[in-house]
Amino acid sequence: MSGWKIIDGEAAGLPTENVDTDQLIPARFMSTPRSEGYGRYLLHDVRQDSPDHVLNRTSPKVLVTRRNFGSGSSREAAVYALVDFGIRAVFAPSFGDIFSGNAVNNGLLPARLPEDVVEDLLAELGTGTADAHVDLMAGTARIAGRDIEFNLNPVWREKLINGWDDIDLTSQHSNVISTFRADRMARFGWANPTT
Repeated sequence: MSGWKIIDGEAAGLPTENVDTDQLIPARFMSTPRSEGYGRYLLHDVRQDSPDHVLNRTSPKVLVTRRNFGSGSSREAAVYALVDFGIRAVFAPSFGDIFSGNAVNNGLLPARLPEDVVEDLLAELGTGTADAHVDLMAGTARIAGRDIEFNLNPVWREKLINGWDDIDLTSQHSNVISTFRADRMARFGWANPTT
């Protein structure tokens, strides 16, 4: 996965709370190989029942939504569906914990904003879209003409910028890990298994 620092594109609003991972991608589509892409299944049932849904009319890079986004199961395919659709950042008051970790590991920013800010943005976006600019380094965004700041865990920022998952992040410390291992083996040789 490639990292990123800046997003420029459109933002759309999803004025719904408690959007869970089964809504983001219904289980019946998860037998599809990831190589075929999951974007077409994003919010499939919601979009099918509402032909005028904003995601049927546009492909935003930024999504603004209400609290508890990505709750439910640990379904990583929910993040795949968002990323494959083209969404790179989701702004909400809160997220499912496992969803947030999966998001960062797959290049998707889960940015928390106060509820009043989210509600103002949703009112401005309405059923359409607006220009969006997200600066990961600065922790700022401009959505629908409004400047906002968001806090982000520094480790998450590093992972998003470099396109790293947890294994990539750990690999950056391979020299320290090797040194620790050699030192531990030398000091506690009795604890090492013999062959």
